[in-house]
Amino acid sequence: MAGLARACLIAALLLGLWEIAVRLAGVPAYILPAPSRIGLALWFNRGVLFDNALITLGEMLLGLACGAALGIACALAMATSPAVRRAMRPVLLVAQALPVFAIAPLLVIWFGFGLASKIVMASLIIFFPVASAFHDGLARADRGLVDLGRLYGAGDLALLRFIRVPAALPALASGLRVATAVAPIGAVVGEWVGASAGLGYLMIYSNARMQTDMVFAALAILMAVALILFALVDRALARLVPWAPETASARE
Repeated sequence: MAGLARACLIAALLLGLWEIAVRLAGVPAYILPAPSRIGLALWFNRGVLFDNALITLGEMLLGLACGAALGIACALAMATSPAVRRAMRPVLLVAQALPVFAIAPLLVIWFGFGLASKIVMASLIIFFPVASAFHDGLARADRGLVDLGRLYGAGDLALLRFIRVPAALPALASGLRVATAVAPIGAVVGEWVGASAGLGYLMIYSNARMQTDMVFAALAILMAVALILFALVDRALARLVPWAPETASARE
């Protein structure tokens, strides 16, 4: 609660300075609207913003689920088969090196302007951090425990299930936290390229009409949705993986 109070105080201070600076400098609203003007846009357009926020949230959740499932499956396959690991490493590197913004128009052409292209785009962004973190965790399992399991006759699948996967769950949790933080990128970029609804579409629509206050209002809603989703995922992972190490500074 103390951390939340500090964050709210800092946010209020920054918004106050923003309001004063815009009013004193006489900046036109179409260039940089004051926070009070953005607040009015939030209130008077709350219905439109809420409806579009639900669409973007759905794209984020579906993309997170698909990307995480694909990343987990890829990491498990790489951990169990050296041939798969050698084949998938270049794919992981390409998936990270190739900007999703560059292939976004192609995804819209292939999967259409509907929900599918947004889910694919979000999944591509989420796939790498989950697969990379989980695979690293599986590869760094305690060698002594693995050798002990082999000594007692455990096979590769038994070692994976009872030793390597539990040991890698903290790494997977870290990857899922990163994936949750970047999930809005895929959904919003997909809406920028081609969509008929969503917060990203609303930003493009408002920006074309010089309604900068609506652009900031959509950004504020997107930020709130992303923060709430991250907080929920972080809390859930903390409960599901309670043995993950956490320092005192991280808790603060």
